[in-house]
Amino acid sequence: MTTELTLLNDQLPKLNRHEPTDQINSLAADLGHLPLALAQAAAYIIDTNVTCARYRRLLADRLRKLADLLPEPSALPDDQAVTVAATWSLSVEHADRLRPAGLARPMLQLAAMLDPNGIPTDVLTSRPALTHLTRHRTPDTQQPIPATTEDAASALHALHRLSLVTYAPGQPVQVHGLVQRSVREQMPPELLARTVRAAADALLQAWPQTERDFATGQRFRANTETLRSHDEHLLWSDHDVHEVLLRLGQSLGRAGFYQASMDHYRQLAATSAQKYGAGYRRTLACRTNSLSFLKVTAHPAEAVAAYTELAADFARLVGPDDFLTFRARGDLAGARATGGDLAGALADYEELLLDHRRALGPHHPSTLSVRSKIASLHDERGDAPRAAALYEALLGACRTYLGPLDDMTLDVRIQLAHLHGEAGDPAGARDRLGELLDEHLAAFGREDHRTLVVRHKLADWRARAGDPAGAAAELADMIDDAVRVLGAHHIDVSHARYTLGLLRDKAGDTTAAPSGIDESARLLEQTFGPDHDLVIGHRGLLRMWQHAMAESDPVAAAEALKEMIAALRAVWGSDHPQVLFHRSVLLGIEGVSGGPGQTAEEFAALLADCRRVLGPEHPLTLETRAALADWRGEAGDYSSAVADLRDLLGDMARVLGPSHPETLRARKLLAEKLHAAGDTAAALEAYEDLIAVHRRVLGPDHPDTLRLRSALADCRSYDAEADTMIPVYQELIADYTRALGPDHPNTLDMRRSLLDCRAEAGDPAGAAEECRELLRDYQRLMPPDHVLALPVRTYAKLLADSEDFAGSASAYEDLLLAALRIGGPDHLLSLMIRGCLAEVRVRRDHAPADGLVAFTTLFDDCLRVLGSAHHVTEATRAFRDALRQSGSALPSTTYNKLLEQYAKAERSGRAMPTAE
Repeated sequence: MTTELTLLNDQLPKLNRHEPTDQINSLAADLGHLPLALAQAAAYIIDTNVTCARYRRLLADRLRKLADLLPEPSALPDDQAVTVAATWSLSVEHADRLRPAGLARPMLQLAAMLDPNGIPTDVLTSRPALTHLTRHRTPDTQQPIPATTEDAASALHALHRLSLVTYAPGQPVQVHGLVQRSVREQMPPELLARTVRAAADALLQAWPQTERDFATGQRFRANTETLRSHDEHLLWSDHDVHEVLLRLGQSLGRAGFYQASMDHYRQLAATSAQKYGAGYRRTLACRTNSLSFLKVTAHPAEAVAAYTELAADFARLVGPDDFLTFRARGDLAGARATGGDLAGALADYEELLLDHRRALGPHHPSTLSVRSKIASLHDERGDAPRAAALYEALLGACRTYLGPLDDMTLDVRIQLAHLHGEAGDPAGARDRLGELLDEHLAAFGREDHRTLVVRHKLADWRARAGDPAGAAAELADMIDDAVRVLGAHHIDVSHARYTLGLLRDKAGDTTAAPSGIDESARLLEQTFGPDHDLVIGHRGLLRMWQHAMAESDPVAAAEALKEMIAALRAVWGSDHPQVLFHRSVLLGIEGVSGGPGQTAEEFAALLADCRRVLGPEHPLTLETRAALADWRGEAGDYSSAVADLRDLLGDMARVLGPSHPETLRARKLLAEKLHAAGDTAAALEAYEDLIAVHRRVLGPDHPDTLRLRSALADCRSYDAEADTMIPVYQELIADYTRALGPDHPNTLDMRRSLLDCRAEAGDPAGAAEECRELLRDYQRLMPPDHVLALPVRTYAKLLADSEDFAGSASAYEDLLLAALRIGGPDHLLSLMIRGCLAEVRVRRDHAPADGLVAFTTLFDDCLRVLGSAHHVTEATRAFRDALRQSGSALPSTTYNKLLEQYAKAERSGRAMPTAE
């Protein structure tokens, strides 16, 4: 028994109504057991207090009349169309007699034009809807008087009573699709056309200028799509298209449905051209909108070609100074910039600015917008000071001529905060954005799209200012709001999820970045497809991160990055700045597993390309010079590395500023190379000066300040007595724990350094035991092969120092597998671990003869790979000779100790020690 039939059987006795069961069953058969018809019949019988027999007679009479009215052939089986039409017509007649009389039918006709799944109540109670109700009030009622909002709500309530609609105040109105179809099919063509236009007017007036959330915008878009599906030509007049269709295209674009928006405008442009001609202004405007997101969605060359054609057509059809022509030229410049032709884009914008000033005046919003584009391009080209100066001048004009809360004024302030932070003051950028957020909250509320943008930017700079955990929490909160307001698919949500993964990684969650990148890539692929450059970049970065970080496999990471670069070259070309940047990342990864000399040569080739494409003072060019100096040092040419870095620092301070992050990174690199070159005093001084700058600029608890203090401690520990360094590392652990938390990877790394000191100070067994606990913490917090977990696995040395040679051999075997995966058999790390493993096996098995064979083979490999003068080769030779001379006894020194001594001697230029 259907729910509706049960309703009759249950409700009629409660109303002192007793209907024969055979009549109820016969009514169900008359209605074909159609649930919708049964629901309407039940509501009618209960509301009008007629008997089932009486309703069956009314229905039979109505069915005879409607059979000839409905169009043939019906698309519904078993005469459902006729049945539904009969039941609703009986019900609507009764509803029309309810207060307010005569409004139920025109209200149902209006609702029949819109989305059956939900019509915003504001649409059906809007001024155009009330006008429609007044104009089409049932004729046999009293003299029509203007319908009110309360009348409209009462009409909906009457329809709800008769199960013709589902209505509750504050909720969207729902109408069954079969009812809508039956209503439309019984409307004369003239009435249908008037009702379609009335529905369009009602949608347009009720549509909020700012869609408060994604669901609201989606509901209006769905209703407009339903309306146009009946007969779109009813929404075109003799001179223009109804504005609601234009609003639909705008809403699609703002909601992030870029391709759908362009397809919609392309269809409007085609219809407009057919109706009014190719040169008609509405046709041209729709052509412009049909390409508005092409620079984001399409191949750069395709976008440039399309905008070039559009600008030429508009200049010919409406003149060179028309707004549409200017817009097409601006889109062309933007497409050039997206494709990497920054110089060409800048030239286009500067020419466009001259024309704007001449045609529109210097203070027109479009003129100011072009000035903003020019400032942004100077930033992209690496001239941040020029960009900042242009933005500062623009901000004054925007405040004066547009107002302090205009979107452009606010955007310029965001850009200035960003440039301020990039120049080396992240706390200042954070504070500026915090002030801007307060103003946005007061003016627009926390869920406005503009506010969401500021919240995202603020979280990013809060992390850079030293609070990644707090920033991640704020951004996660912002994403929850953005999903509700913009939709989970929106590109801004995708970018925020990507940022959130990186922030959580900075806060110590080593698994967060891959999941954030993956989620972002999935959302971008839904919007743009798998071949879009954003999707290619995200997918490639995800694979590289997984291999390089989670698996400690630089070879696989390099292969993933090579594939990504090849795909991006096909889109952008070899000289695109992003391709050059990714090449730099690739060389750094390949250098981990390859030869430093070869890596330095490849960085030299990249530097030549950066100078040719970007110029000598572009930030990427300067960063590439730093990387080249770094790898020259890794290859053993410390003097060249130090000289190159000192020369570079002068250029960086002049071009980027003395507090710029890249300038500070280059200063840290210089300290490292000074230490590697054996000039410990100069290295310590460099570290101390740099720490003072970081404390002043970033604060004492900033992660970068703490990392520098760690580097200074490591530098000092190289020559200091181990017991003197224990309190230094203890203090660092306390500071790391307070600033970043006990489980942050940096905190764990400081614990490892402390254990090394304790072992050297005479307690290797105690240090080894604590190191086992530290290793368990690493395993709890990150994948076993994560690159950050590798250093603690050197506890094999602690085990050897405490004479647990069996445990040490097992640990070195595990570590050797990781080293072979990372660098291959000829990598310096692999060669050193092979020696350490061979030694502990000798001591475990008391087998000096086996050790002599192993070290003889290892020495030959070191000689072949590293050369005779390398400290690892010398240490291996010394330990081999010690094994030969000791006979059945074992050398008193260890291979690890020889490695340390020979490395120090090589850096200081002292004579090499001998083994005993």
